[in-house]
Amino acid sequence: MTAVAPHAASTSTTLDNGLTLVVTPLPFARSVSVTFFLRAGSRYEEGASAGLSHFCEHLCFKGTERRPRPTDLSSEIDAVGGSINATTDRELTSYYAKVTPEYLERALDVLSDMLRCSLYRESEIERERDVILEELAAVQDAPDELAGVLLDGLLWPGQPLGRDIAGTPESVRSVAAGRLRSYYRTQYVANGAVLSIAGAVEAGRARDLADRFVGGWEPGSPADWIRAAPAPGEGARLMLRTKETEQAHIALGMPGLSLVDPDRYALGLLSAVLGEGMSSRLFVKLREELALCYDVHSSVALLMDTGSLGVYAGVDRARTDEALSAIVRELARIRDPVGEEELARAKTLVRSRIQLRLEDTRAVSARYGALAALGLPLLTPEETIARYEAVTASDLRRVAERVVRDSEFRLAVVAPASDEAPLAAARAGAV
Repeated sequence: MTAVAPHAASTSTTLDNGLTLVVTPLPFARSVSVTFFLRAGSRYEEGASAGLSHFCEHLCFKGTERRPRPTDLSSEIDAVGGSINATTDRELTSYYAKVTPEYLERALDVLSDMLRCSLYRESEIERERDVILEELAAVQDAPDELAGVLLDGLLWPGQPLGRDIAGTPESVRSVAAGRLRSYYRTQYVANGAVLSIAGAVEAGRARDLADRFVGGWEPGSPADWIRAAPAPGEGARLMLRTKETEQAHIALGMPGLSLVDPDRYALGLLSAVLGEGMSSRLFVKLREELALCYDVHSSVALLMDTGSLGVYAGVDRARTDEALSAIVRELARIRDPVGEEELARAKTLVRSRIQLRLEDTRAVSARYGALAALGLPLLTPEETIARYEAVTASDLRRVAERVVRDSEFRLAVVAPASDEAPLAAARAGAV
């Protein structure tokens, strides 16, 4: 095994106000990335408030007391050739900027200003409400994304995890400006935040800048996330959304493992064998041998108390049943012993992915910041790789038997109405 070039160890400290600071110096880097993580995401939202976190993320780009226009925020980073953006997920909302080292102060100033002093003006709230409604509409026009959202609804029915992170058109239209401001004040507090800085920076300077820009951020009492409940045994296992598409979009999934489950490394390798990369079983069988599709892959979602293993394929509408049957056969076959050669290939794939990500300060900042925000150990890349390397073929078989169970399969398909008959014929063998 080729050794991973180590970088300087990450350090984690807690400021007096409860904010966690994570610093990862990268001596080889020519950039520095700053990422703030907040305890805000779809898992923090009740049904009527679906999309609150995502809405707030948008509004933090719409002006502050010192920078009242949206362009005042973005232009400060654009002017120095940097990048700035944000994303809302199920468990965290993150804001990030990447700049050359001499502009680190500017990046911290802009980001901290957004998180602490956004105005949430009525006019901007109403303007952004329309933007988010268009964002939700775009998902309806992206059948692969839509299939994934429908599958989540089958895996976690009636729960935050089963909804689009951006909410629903109804919840976005109805959420009041006061509710948005209240959520912002509650969740965007120092003791609910992590600041992760990675790249060309020394730990001492990072601490000094953190004290300067966020040392005065007030702590609070952020709300906790909503635990997942297992899908009822008698619940729906099939969702067909009729839509005039050129392909049938298949999303088949099952409950998986959590972020803290010791078997998560084995599950990651199992997915690599099953459907990650052009040498994976699903790709070779469905694309190369059967010519059923252009895109087929598997993926793993790891969440704080739950997770999933899923397979997606976009296939010829007339061959939906054939493709679905082939996917189910490969899922059954993954429960058989995996050969040492396949296991070695999966380990190489995962190891290389980890190594390649280390070249980007943004990815390093996100890696360690997310670990800290989720309360997980700040494992080095070497330590993470060692855990994957320790997985055996018998571990893979045990995890496959634990996770890949026919009785737990859920199936979402987006396809034209005319394809319902062949799907109905095929689903008996799938779910």
